[in-house]
Amino acid sequence: MGRAAYFIRTFGCPVHCPWCDSAGTWHPEWVPSKIEQHSVKKLADSASTTAAEFVVVTGGEPAIHDLTPLTSALGAKNLPAHLETSGGFPIRGEFAWVTVSPKWLKQPLTENLSRANEIKVIVEDEFSIMRWWREIEPHHRGQTVWLHPEWSRRNDPKVLNAISETVKTRGGPFRAGFQLHRLYNVDTLDKGSRPQVPLGGKNPNGENGKVWRERTVSQIL
Repeated sequence: MGRAAYFIRTFGCPVHCPWCDSAGTWHPEWVPSKIEQHSVKKLADSASTTAAEFVVVTGGEPAIHDLTPLTSALGAKNLPAHLETSGGFPIRGEFAWVTVSPKWLKQPLTENLSRANEIKVIVEDEFSIMRWWREIEPHHRGQTVWLHPEWSRRNDPKVLNAISETVKTRGGPFRAGFQLHRLYNVDTLDKGSRPQVPLGGKNPNGENGKVWRERTVSQIL
């Protein structure tokens, strides 16, 4: 948290969480009409020109792709590859760190929970933590379990209290987390980021993605 990282977002996700904060990678209303194809070498070259300590490969759902060529290209640049995944699909590629953020619509594979270096639970309501812990505990091997409020519930006192009380009363693997990149408007202010899409891809103003679809975005093939 708070370290320099280069983010690569892959395109596509079959999970489709209703509160997804990167729905521009899959929602039909926001699929761009033009896609610029970047080779894994070009992506690794771009990452190597920054001060990033590591590269985070996320999505969408990155594990629906074979990420071996990408992690090999990053390895050639001495850049550690970190993965953030729902854990619901087999992981292909060499990663220095794996974060599993489980989703109810596609629950994580046991092998991925065992492989995870950390687990990040998105807390949707005051009951989410214990519901997920019942699923995770049989496969837990001491990893940190981050508790992040789902962004649209970040000011919900029930959600925040559930997180703080879990950390205070249970300690152990549980740690309170937050989406710092949103507090710092990292995506909005970074020229390399894509235009923001509403949570879950649902525009509260009833507008569609026509303007956004005319922009060019990148995709790993």
